[in-house]
Amino acid sequence: MSSLIASTRFSVLDRSRTREGHTGAEALRDTVRLAREAEALGYHRFWVSEHHGVPGVAGSAPTVLAAAVAGATDRIRVGTGGVMLPNHRPLVVAEQFGVLESLFPGRVDMGLGRSVGFTDGVRRALGRDKDDADDFAEQLRELLGWFLGGSPTGVRAQPSEGLRVPPFVLATGEGARIAARAGLPMVIGDLRDRARMRRGIDRYREAFRPSPWAREPYVVVSGTVAVAATPEAARRLLVPEAWSMAHSRTHGTFPPLPPAQEAEAREMTAKERGFYEAGLTGQLAGTEEQVAQELETVLRETGAQEVLVTTSTYDRAALLDSYRRLAGIVRARRGAV
Repeated sequence: MSSLIASTRFSVLDRSRTREGHTGAEALRDTVRLAREAEALGYHRFWVSEHHGVPGVAGSAPTVLAAAVAGATDRIRVGTGGVMLPNHRPLVVAEQFGVLESLFPGRVDMGLGRSVGFTDGVRRALGRDKDDADDFAEQLRELLGWFLGGSPTGVRAQPSEGLRVPPFVLATGEGARIAARAGLPMVIGDLRDRARMRRGIDRYREAFRPSPWAREPYVVVSGTVAVAATPEAARRLLVPEAWSMAHSRTHGTFPPLPPAQEAEAREMTAKERGFYEAGLTGQLAGTEEQVAQELETVLRETGAQEVLVTTSTYDRAALLDSYRRLAGIVRARRGAV
């Protein structure tokens, strides 16, 4: 039987989410441990993210964390999902990825986003404002130029010049058009809003221009995938993140993840409850059979070449079990082809 899952790459993005009662240092070490497990399970890439001043996320320096992940693994591709380019000078970003690629040749990805901070306070601390995101396309062009060589200033990026570090664009808002015009692979989410995702993918494919980095469109769809022995257990995996998202939407701060049973017992306002229920709706969650069917549907609708799984939860053992079960789905489909 033909299976789209069998011909699709599966990868992991871990945001180093902190957990109630645990430190940021533990969250970072959990990320490195998860990367080792992802490699053993056969996942294609392992990416880390960039967040500043967020109590619930320890991953604030993605290229530093990517170096730790690459040093702790042997084969899996390692990268960022992503470095927020408006927060940095393109030369410095090029140098950082040049160092990573030089240390771990052939394993490094450069995922790039255009966000400029979670709150006004964070943007002020970074010396940025919302309008800086409008310069993303030009910053991207400059960054890629450092790898290709040449600069109006006469400066040459070391050790980046001449290296091939695959770039990806995180396509939020205008990002799909920017990725298409630059001829770069695109990462798009989330899986809960399939219609919006398909529109973004269609715009990307229609406007894509071949480049030295990619001859054809390459689509990575990202989002939560939770697999467990029962639908109820899979739903519990979603609860901590759904509660934290609801809290951030109503209180303006993104908190550490609580245990699922505690989150379910907490009182919520009607507004909080609405955001919470929305976070539990539309995710790819269930048993192996249920998730496999949903994945086949997503892949058929989007034509994506890769799925980047972004699941976060309090229970690390349950999270690892979910990734093991998902890897088992992929192995089973490939073995049946």
